[in-house]
Amino acid sequence: MITITASHYNTKVAHSRAIAEPAWIRWLLIASALGFLGLFLFVPLAAVFTEALRKGIAVYLAAFKEPDALSAIWLTFTAAAIAVPLNLVFGVSAAWAIAKFDFKGKSVLITLIDLPFAVSPVIAGLVYVLIFGLQGWFGGWLSSHDYKVLFAVPGIVLATVFVTFPFVARELIPLMQAQGKEEEEAAIVLGASGWQMFWRVTLPNIKWGLLYGVILTNARAMGEFGAVSVVSGHIRGMTNTLPLHVEILYNEYNYVAAFACASLLAFLALVTLALKSLVEWQAARAVTTNE
Repeated sequence: MITITASHYNTKVAHSRAIAEPAWIRWLLIASALGFLGLFLFVPLAAVFTEALRKGIAVYLAAFKEPDALSAIWLTFTAAAIAVPLNLVFGVSAAWAIAKFDFKGKSVLITLIDLPFAVSPVIAGLVYVLIFGLQGWFGGWLSSHDYKVLFAVPGIVLATVFVTFPFVARELIPLMQAQGKEEEEAAIVLGASGWQMFWRVTLPNIKWGLLYGVILTNARAMGEFGAVSVVSGHIRGMTNTLPLHVEILYNEYNYVAAFACASLLAFLALVTLALKSLVEWQAARAVTTNE
């Protein structure tokens, strides 16, 4: 015989009342959310593609055949291709250290990981100017040995790495803390080496969070503007990434080419959102299967 206490019944009734809002309130909330998305997301996105294709597909495609545009696209992908693996290694290492071990300075490390979220990207770029500029700490030595950091690819990569390094670590830290370290300890007891433990136990448990962090890191790397703008020098065909190239074209009133290049960034953003949604769906499906 099943007995339902008065408190349990009252809790269920209160919960039902809390979610049983009038229909007009639900529709008002849905309409407000859709209106906000339409005004601040869909309309600007549609405007970018509309302006990019205003003079036809031939003019649109011609914008990407310019040497400066090709150089900007290549540099954007190059910076992302270098920054993402570096942040992948750092993120996994930092998350593993923070989630699995207790050590002095742990809170300081967590704070440093969050630093790019608190510091303006422009300030980050100015820090690199202070360090590697001609009047900076290492500028004289770099100049005497003919090494270029600022206004060259190394400076752009350094700035990109700085603004993107929290993403992988921040995705993995809470995930690895929630999982605990019992499985890794069991693998060590059973005779697994450190690499075997990582590849067969740790990595399968964090793969979806890791992929999610990589997607976010890549998206930020390709769209970064502030820090890269400070260290690049805006040298056309050499140190302009795609966002900087868009700014130059727009300032020169070459609107079609500017919106064409901007549409490429918008397309990459949409692909990123699609991949993000796919990863979230796969992660939720994996959790449901395990349960």
